[in-house]
Amino acid sequence: MLGGTFDPVHLGHLRSAVELHEALGLDQVHMMPAARPPLRGEPRITPEERLSLLRLGIGDTPGLIADPRELEREGPSYSADTLAELRREFGPEARLVMALGHDAFLRLADWHAPERLFSLAHLVVVDRPDHEADLPGPLAELIGGREVETPAALMASPAGGLLRLRLSSRMAISATEVRRRLAEGRSVRYLLPEAVEERILSAGLYRR
Repeated sequence: MLGGTFDPVHLGHLRSAVELHEALGLDQVHMMPAARPPLRGEPRITPEERLSLLRLGIGDTPGLIADPRELEREGPSYSADTLAELRREFGPEARLVMALGHDAFLRLADWHAPERLFSLAHLVVVDRPDHEADLPGPLAELIGGREVETPAALMASPAGGLLRLRLSSRMAISATEVRRRLAEGRSVRYLLPEAVEERILSAGLYRR
């Protein structure tokens, strides 16, 4: 599970998903746009538009899935609820992984029912080049004793572990900067998949 607002999906999101798929030996990476992210501002375009752009960005990439389930639920998009649904779907022995960026990881203790996340899945923290910080006290307490060093150690059980993973490309693309460039009429070439860029420009999305 790789969640986010995907506002809009960019090459950093997609390359991270591909590298997660490879590094962890995953069967599938479910990329899930959040309908109403509890800890972030309202996305700039509709959930349906974000899902459509995500599907365009993924195209026929093996192992990546645009999963709309959080858009189909009422209320805020709580990751624990999504993982519980995935656990029911795939069964008690499946290795479930929730991947998140380091910036989101630093706020994990403030999430809805953070302890429940570990009862349902492993967490993989994807380092970002522009995010380096000490762990807040509540977060350090939450993850105490859960960290492992390798994907193999993580996959030895269905849930409960934490792995920090540095991906080889480490693409520091910011959706905030992409939106700013689009609003100002500046180029976003090579920041977005070509099909996503074409759809955004032709539909006039993210303009001021």
